[in-house]
Amino acid sequence: MSVRNRLLVLLAAVAALAVVATASVLHASARAERRNETQPGGPRITAGRVSLTTPGTMVFRNMAWGPHRDELTTVPAATPAGPRTASGLKCLRFYAASGTGVCLQAVHGTVTDTYRALILDAHLKETARYDVPGIPSRARVSPTGHFAAWTAFVGGDSYAGTNFSTRAAIVDTRTGTLIPTLESFWIVKDGHVYHAADVNFWGVTFAADDRTFYATLATKGSTYLVKGDLRSRTVTTLHTNVECPSLSPDGTRIAYKKRVKGLPKDAPWHLYVLDLRTMRETPLAESRSVDDQAVWRDNRTIVYALPGDYGADLYSVPADGTGRARLLSGAAVSPAYVG
Repeated sequence: MSVRNRLLVLLAAVAALAVVATASVLHASARAERRNETQPGGPRITAGRVSLTTPGTMVFRNMAWGPHRDELTTVPAATPAGPRTASGLKCLRFYAASGTGVCLQAVHGTVTDTYRALILDAHLKETARYDVPGIPSRARVSPTGHFAAWTAFVGGDSYAGTNFSTRAAIVDTRTGTLIPTLESFWIVKDGHVYHAADVNFWGVTFAADDRTFYATLATKGSTYLVKGDLRSRTVTTLHTNVECPSLSPDGTRIAYKKRVKGLPKDAPWHLYVLDLRTMRETPLAESRSVDDQAVWRDNRTIVYALPGDYGADLYSVPADGTGRARLLSGAAVSPAYVG
């Protein structure tokens, strides 16, 4: 092939790539514009007041396309698929208890995004804010509202793989005292003090005593459920192969995702419930892989998110392993039952 023909082939390839790139940009732009348009058949959403103390309500991040996408939204807990009231406040992750909320947000910059955690009062007014060192993934508030926690990815972007690093923080919402990373806590593993450079924590969940919490500890390729003590600044391993724990309202059980052999590497989890007294595991009736920190609707029901047409949908399943999973609310994520 002559130099001229090679040059023509190169120019043709460059032109083809330019056409593909332009088409991709236009498609992405059109999709972004559609996200601001209300979609036919979607939930009815109106702007209004959202409170974290209204009895019998579920507050969550609305994922439905339209002017209220990503806003904190509320519905009666008894009718989760009903009309929604949108607050105007946007969050990537959210949780609330006893009139205190935590909202993890992206701050869009010219070159890169940064992230922050807002502590909210019962009327969604900001009372404090903290820098978050990476992409937010989990959020929790203690049953008393006195503590909030969040987890962020500071390296990698998925729990499914092994090449990631997380940072879990806890703040006292009364004093503003921040524990920026649980890696500063003493680790007791198998009865001995443990040190390792590869330690990661994520998925904090609180007990009602303003002292005890549970979380995931990862090290040397394994994950553990740990029980933490905010006063002694220690965490102690309790059980293996536990990720994103969620403590039941009565404090007796942990819902979590467990890696199961034979499942795909990018979808390796099954939902389980662990009895903290007997350490007996119960697999739940959800057959799909769940990458979420589940929420307890009550002592009998687990609520969690799965991918959906508009980002995520909420499902529920009995906590005792019986029954079946059912769709709770479409285009929704990060639920909290308040009031």
